[in-house]
Amino acid sequence: MLRRYAALAAALIAAAALGTSAPAAAASRALPRVVLAGGCFWGMQAVFNDLRGVHAVAGYAGGSAADAHYEIVSTGTTGHAESVELTYDPSKISFHEILAVYFRVAHDPTELNRQGPDDGTQYRSEVYYTTAAQRNETLAYIAKLTRERVYSSPIVTKVAPLPAFYPAEAYHQNFVARHPDYPYVVINDLPKLRALRRAYPQLVRSARRSGAARSRRD
Repeated sequence: MLRRYAALAAALIAAAALGTSAPAAAASRALPRVVLAGGCFWGMQAVFNDLRGVHAVAGYAGGSAADAHYEIVSTGTTGHAESVELTYDPSKISFHEILAVYFRVAHDPTELNRQGPDDGTQYRSEVYYTTAAQRNETLAYIAKLTRERVYSSPIVTKVAPLPAFYPAEAYHQNFVARHPDYPYVVINDLPKLRALRRAYPQLVRSARRSGAARSRRD
C-alpha cells in the first residue's frame, strides 16, 4: 500500500484537469452491472476495461459515503473494499466470461484480505451482485473451480448483495493507462494484461488482441 502513495502526489497535480467518467448514456443505463473487489483497483480496472462490451469504474464498495476517500479507506478500518463497478453488454460478453476473467486473471481468489504486496480488508476478494442470477452463477462458478481443483488453496471470495458503490477519486481512474511505466504497475498490473490477452483473446477489444494467443475454455 505504501508504495502506491509515491505515485499519488504527481497524479493529484494532473487530476485537477480530469473528471470522473461521465455518466453512461440513457440507453446504456439499462445494461446490467456488477461490482468486483480483488485487490488494488488500478489493475482490476485495467483488466476489465480491456474487455469488449465492458466499462469499468474504480471505486469503493461498502462502508459509508463519508469515509469513501482513498486516504481513509487505506487504513483498513472503514469496511470498504477497493473494487470496480462493471457495466456490461450481454450481447458482447456474458457474465460467465466476466467471472472467468475475474477468477483466473484479474486476481488470486485464494488470498484472504490481501493481493500481492497489498494487505488489509480493503483488498479482499468479493463479488457484489445486483441480481439473483448473478449470485447463483457466481456460486456455481466457485463450486466448479473448487470441484476441478483449479487452485491448491481454498477460494475465499465472498459473495454478497451490493450495499453501495462510490467512485474513486479522479486521479485513480484509468491509472494503468495513464501511468504504464510506474513501477507498481509494471510489476503487478501489466502482467495481468498480458495474461488476459494470452488466455482470452476473443474477449479483448479487437485493437488490443494478441493474434497468436489461443483461447482457454472454461
